[in-house]
Amino acid sequence: MECSLKWGVVRRVRNFSGRQELVVEVGSHVAKAMNYPQLTGPCQPDDTVLLNTTADALQLGTGGWHYVLAICGRERSLSKCGHIMKLRYTPLQGRTLSVEEEESPYHEVMKGAQSLQGLPVAVGTLHSMLAPLAWTIQQHNKDKRLVYLMSDGAALPLGFSQVVHVLKTRGLIHKTITFGHAFGGDLEAVNIYSALLAASHVARADIAVVLMGPGVVGTGTTFGTTAIEQGVFLNAVLQLGGTAVAIPRLSEKDSRIRHLGMSHHTRTVLSKVVQGKVFVPMPEYFRKLFPKGQKLEELGHKLVWEQTEESYERLFEARLPFSTMGRGLRDDPLFFHGVLASAQFCTRL
Repeated sequence: MECSLKWGVVRRVRNFSGRQELVVEVGSHVAKAMNYPQLTGPCQPDDTVLLNTTADALQLGTGGWHYVLAICGRERSLSKCGHIMKLRYTPLQGRTLSVEEEESPYHEVMKGAQSLQGLPVAVGTLHSMLAPLAWTIQQHNKDKRLVYLMSDGAALPLGFSQVVHVLKTRGLIHKTITFGHAFGGDLEAVNIYSALLAASHVARADIAVVLMGPGVVGTGTTFGTTAIEQGVFLNAVLQLGGTAVAIPRLSEKDSRIRHLGMSHHTRTVLSKVVQGKVFVPMPEYFRKLFPKGQKLEELGHKLVWEQTEESYERLFEARLPFSTMGRGLRDDPLFFHGVLASAQFCTRL
């Protein structure tokens, strides 16, 4: 693995929850950069910073930023408690207070936590599913506590997600939990199992949703995608006695045939990774576009058909940044109908 490192000078700073967005001078060029104060400390104008410029050099979409590795002349000391390391054995490794460990105020609760006791858990593959899901759940029942579990399948800092900050500010997400090497949630957890149990027994979720952060990885092969984690997480929900709900990835406008209708990511997860039967809510709108159904029954799971037209129209009232792969509500309606089917089904549970 190779990365590109360059020095730059900070010219402007915008502060957000968990991150700073910077304008930096790198040689004769001006560029945008991201800083995570949890890792490096806060940046100020005129700071000289060491930048990882790899993502920009490769012209990546979601990750097309420079990232601050260190601030010249400024030391950073350990100030928080906890002994669980994230980004282990890298120059950026840092400690967190995990919800399970002995110093945690929730240690005794987590020692006794063994079951989800039927908790509905929706599991998807794209971060863009979070906003329409959270909005719709609140519209159907404003008293539901939705807890978001962010995996390490894509972006690792929760602070990178602008959407999560907006959803929490508006009360659409009750708590956040980051697990694996993802970090920055209200609670930190070691793995998917303890994260799920923390959602139920510590955060007191009525509904949980598991999604990676921005930046899914795909290779055009059957298993070479971080979306495969959906099946692993659904298995964990089943094993812990939760109600497992697969959010299908659907599209009517994706230029790649393998993602039209039900994406090959979802099909692979449901046919080759999940070990038990899970609920798969589907919008009736899908049957209008694909009257032959793409042989969904052959997947062997519990299909639930939902009328989502009204929920879809209400999304336009939400004043939220709904977008997936650069496509908005009117550009790819089927994607959003698929998420809404899962949201509606979870609220009834």
